[in-house]
Amino acid sequence: MDHREMQWEKMKREYKERHMSEEGVRKMKDSIERAKAEKRRERRGIVLKRSLAGAAAAFLMVTVLPNTSPRVAHAMSRIPILSKWVEVVTFRDYRYESDRHMADVNVPEIVPQDVGGAADGGTQADVSDVSPENDSGTVRENIQKTAEEINAEIQEITEKLIGEFEENLKYEEGYQDLLVKSEVLTTTDKYFALKLICYQGAGSGAEWDYFYTIDLESGDRLALSDLFAEGSDYIGAISENIKEQMRAQMEADETVMYWLEYDIEEWNFDRITDETGFYLNQEGEVVICFNEGDVAPMYMGCVEFVIPGEAVDNIRIDSL
Repeated sequence: MDHREMQWEKMKREYKERHMSEEGVRKMKDSIERAKAEKRRERRGIVLKRSLAGAAAAFLMVTVLPNTSPRVAHAMSRIPILSKWVEVVTFRDYRYESDRHMADVNVPEIVPQDVGGAADGGTQADVSDVSPENDSGTVRENIQKTAEEINAEIQEITEKLIGEFEENLKYEEGYQDLLVKSEVLTTTDKYFALKLICYQGAGSGAEWDYFYTIDLESGDRLALSDLFAEGSDYIGAISENIKEQMRAQMEADETVMYWLEYDIEEWNFDRITDETGFYLNQEGEVVICFNEGDVAPMYMGCVEFVIPGEAVDNIRIDSL
């Protein structure tokens, strides 16, 4: 355990014993901010390295210009990540860099593929893989509608972030970072999952993620409740499993901390909601996702919990 972590553990013990002074509370908050800043620098480095690696791999396929308009970027940068039904392309690539300000925003767009024929040079979906109860035309229409809804949501999110970034450029003494990237998490015959990763930094920083899961057998965007039997307590079952995982992680690693059975009652994690982020991984398991500060100190970053099949098998209505 390094010096920072030892200080953090000492302050936690003092707080629990209710002997922490106002000065101690201030130091605890300062420690959290310093730890968060360190984590942010580490993550920013990782994101930038991945971005550079991806750019190098794509160099022979596409040329990306700074601050490209959405229409031009869409036409220029169709670098597909493929499933049988959809691909992900770059809708807009926005970049800005100065001594005080940096933005690297890559806006993804989900593009449906034609059934029985390739879409704009994309792949061809296999109609034989469509479930008997779902007509391929209906699935295609549903995927088109779902993709349009998700794309509109992503573009609204990113346009707002870019607008805030550009508004803050007028403050000459300020500093800010903006990073927006995406990651395809799942591409199976049944599911497609996309994550939108957002980071804003101005002094301190914050990262948060959005998750989009499409049922490729129906073409619909999945809500968590869609995966479980009506009337079942899936929220309770998942929440209890998450608590078990939290306790196990904290017991195994003293640097890991979650708001669980903590003295500050309002901080404690109790239950997920239907609005909690989630996706289905390659194995079809439910993965529950929390943003920074939701269930743990900010230095823990965004955290995820894979829910094992045995915790919810008796109430899942879709087969893995």
